[in-house]
Amino acid sequence: MKTFPGGVHPHDFKHFSKQAGIETPPLPGKVAIPLSQHIGAPAKPVVKKGDEVLAGQLIAEAGGFVSIPMHASISGKVTRIGPFAHPGGAILPAIEITGDGEDNWVDLPEDPDWQSLDAAEIKKRIAAAGVCGMGGAGFPTHVKLSPPADKPIDTVILNGVECEPYLTSDYRVMLERSEDILAGLRLIMKALDAKRGYIGIEANKPDAIKQMRTLVKSEPNIKVVGLKLKYPQGAEKQLIYACTKRKVPNKGGLPMAVGVVVQNVGTAVAVYEAVRWRKPLVQRVITVTGSVVKTPKNFNARVGTLYSHLLEHAGGATADIGKVISGGPMMGFAISTLDTPMAKTSSGIVIMGIKEAQKDTEYTCLRCGRCVDICPLNLVPSMIARNVRYEDWDAADKAGCMDCMKCGGCAYVCPSHIKLIQWIDIGKNKIGQLRREAADKTKEKQG
Repeated sequence: MKTFPGGVHPHDFKHFSKQAGIETPPLPGKVAIPLSQHIGAPAKPVVKKGDEVLAGQLIAEAGGFVSIPMHASISGKVTRIGPFAHPGGAILPAIEITGDGEDNWVDLPEDPDWQSLDAAEIKKRIAAAGVCGMGGAGFPTHVKLSPPADKPIDTVILNGVECEPYLTSDYRVMLERSEDILAGLRLIMKALDAKRGYIGIEANKPDAIKQMRTLVKSEPNIKVVGLKLKYPQGAEKQLIYACTKRKVPNKGGLPMAVGVVVQNVGTAVAVYEAVRWRKPLVQRVITVTGSVVKTPKNFNARVGTLYSHLLEHAGGATADIGKVISGGPMMGFAISTLDTPMAKTSSGIVIMGIKEAQKDTEYTCLRCGRCVDICPLNLVPSMIARNVRYEDWDAADKAGCMDCMKCGGCAYVCPSHIKLIQWIDIGKNKIGQLRREAADKTKEKQG
């Protein structure tokens, strides 16, 4: 089993939902489609209140090249365009659609020649379908598949690690849609003219490893890589190193710097559907789990469905809810209301009880070095947090504040329960602000 230096192994809590096959929940009566479900410019509405829409219909166009369009996930009427709770924890614009209960779709004819399309047409269909990364921050997929000419890509890695505790959506997709994943990988490789493909899967999914290896036996250029059970094994830089031994540089380095593109297994399925049927990304598999969920589930749900609807059809909560996390407990966001819509990047919600959600008392740093030992980027999290606390922004920047991927491993092992990620996040925001201000001043002088 391959891996990367550093990391930690938290209890994975996947037993709640790993045996729950993918189910389709009842159609929601109402959805709210966020206009920001991805890195880049928000989408721009092309509908107005009162418009009738079909499932799969374009309702917001991309706001730029680094952006994606949005589509209706149910048929019905646009009843509101305005601020809504967002799965990222903020309040952001969304388009509300009240369903008609009919689930009428736009026409999605199969293209019999989909396997013979050239790279340009593949990327065009992916962009039109609004496909983005479904395992992380939501980088627009067509942008990832369009690297600069001086950054040729020879390797594609599909991320089937799913190292976040509790979440099992990718695991179920690998078991139940493995052939579609492979079809999507072939399309991604063709779009990039990449010669090698890897599918990285963590050791706690032996049946998924076995099934995917059986499928790729006749594909000499595609390999399934079993990975050691360790967090954050699914982070791009760590996954690339484990599969290829290539090191993506810190200080803003991207995977394309070492000739690699990483995509999630769910994204590969979306790519396949977009190219073969021109189907927009309006539904995905999401895990509803936690110790107080009556029947944890993996749902194939429509984008924009409220978390409250999903919890209801997982049997509701069996005890008082102490915290709701959109995503996993290491990198997800605590949200204040279950009336939050799921997005294209929503891999799960974790419902915790009162005792699990209790806050730990923060103590003085012991200088034990545990956060340093496990940091997958070789940073010193305690030093960054201390510099931020004392507002020494230059020192925090030099210590690598902007390089931190906020995996949360340092906070997990800290015996003093220091809120390292919160401090680092404050630092990222302030340093980013200072950099923008410096850039604006430079432009003024040049102008």
